[in-house]
Amino acid sequence: MSLPGWARWLHLYGSMLGLGALLFFSLTGITLNHPEWKLGSVQRTEKGAGRVEVRWLAEGREEGAVDRLAIAEAVRRSHGLREAVEDFRIDEKEISLVFKGPGSSADVVVDRHTGQYTVESIREGWVAVMNDLHKGRHTGPVWSWALDISAVVLAGVSGSGIWLLWYVRRRRTSGLWMGLVGVLVLVVLVMGWVR
Repeated sequence: MSLPGWARWLHLYGSMLGLGALLFFSLTGITLNHPEWKLGSVQRTEKGAGRVEVRWLAEGREEGAVDRLAIAEAVRRSHGLREAVEDFRIDEKEISLVFKGPGSSADVVVDRHTGQYTVESIREGWVAVMNDLHKGRHTGPVWSWALDISAVVLAGVSGSGIWLLWYVRRRRTSGLWMGLVGVLVLVVLVMGWVR
């Protein structure tokens, strides 16, 4: 296959591979830019309570004796939490856990003496979930890899587009000028109006 053939192949199939990512990041870019747009998405707050095994809390003993995993998993099971534990703090009287996921969070406070705890979970709605996915916030390592791969694919599509344009003599100059104008518009906007 010739070089122009490779450029066409890479541009066509790279574009189709990255189409979902391009649409997703374009649309969520708009919702991120307009946080007041809820689009029917509703925030829900739920409160609950429960009890964990006192032996997991190691009352009066050092922090390392606390069974962090048992506590987190018991709370997760009891309240249907899917988020990851982002913070786990221990002091003399209580333990606090913070669970976070895309568009959701849960705060838990456990009494070290009794094992009683309270939980408050917040679900922001589907727009917040999509926005957090866009930013890669509280999404875990697999989604982080998906973001990186999407960025590489879209950069490859852009590069193959320029490469392909190089072989179309009639459109080469006007196409390159249009690309340069697009870059210059962004630079002028950033330098002149972004603070």
